[in-house]
Amino acid sequence: MTLDRREFLQLSAAGLLAGRALPHPDALLTERAKYRAVAFDAFPIFDPRPVFALAEGLFPGRGAELSSAWRARQFEYQWLRALGHQYADFLQTTEDALVFAAKQLQLELAPDARSQLVQAYMKLKAWPDVRPTLSSLKAAGLRLAFLSNMTAAMLHASIKNAELDGFFEHVLSTDARKTYKPDSLAYQMGVDVFKLKREEIVFVSFAGWDASGAKWFGYPTVWVNRLDAPTEELGVTPDAVGRDLSVLMKFVGLLD
Repeated sequence: MTLDRREFLQLSAAGLLAGRALPHPDALLTERAKYRAVAFDAFPIFDPRPVFALAEGLFPGRGAELSSAWRARQFEYQWLRALGHQYADFLQTTEDALVFAAKQLQLELAPDARSQLVQAYMKLKAWPDVRPTLSSLKAAGLRLAFLSNMTAAMLHASIKNAELDGFFEHVLSTDARKTYKPDSLAYQMGVDVFKLKREEIVFVSFAGWDASGAKWFGYPTVWVNRLDAPTEELGVTPDAVGRDLSVLMKFVGLLD
């Protein structure tokens, strides 16, 4: 039987714990007291699938192929620019990657289609389990933030579009540091704004490489593996993995 502090006091007052060795209330603390904040990558919260659906609509029969090539080059460009000290922000690297992917696949990318696909990242909606999860986390006293490679403008636009105003104490874009995750300077932003120890901040990733980066940094890490991807071979594993946000709820002690 697991008791929280309030239940302990109620049962003690009623004499219902008679005959049992009574622990000190502090011994009843759950994972909720161990973790004090949660930092999210963008995509455990925002559903990117409409972007890929738009690609299929614009390039029937080739959309999945374009999306795959585009996404791979998108992150490659970000990491290459960070390593080469030639920074360009998420929106620019996303557009550049799209242009390259279309050329690679010999697809004619008209200016209007190009604009539609890039701007789709400014109009994302939330996954269905997001709002109830965020509500529960806030009710439990956990502080919430984004910690994403997306620009602040992209994050704020999608927060508004997904009607998630008021949930996040901080909206952190690595653009402020002119770098990208998994650079440790990017993950450090969460420690700096929350003013907590890194082991008190749960990081929630969408991509396996981001889960690895957060573990390298020292965050307790939950990988919301919505696309059922294989674990990266990078020498570390997340603390918890699941297909939806219920894995986070279990990890912080809010769900059995």
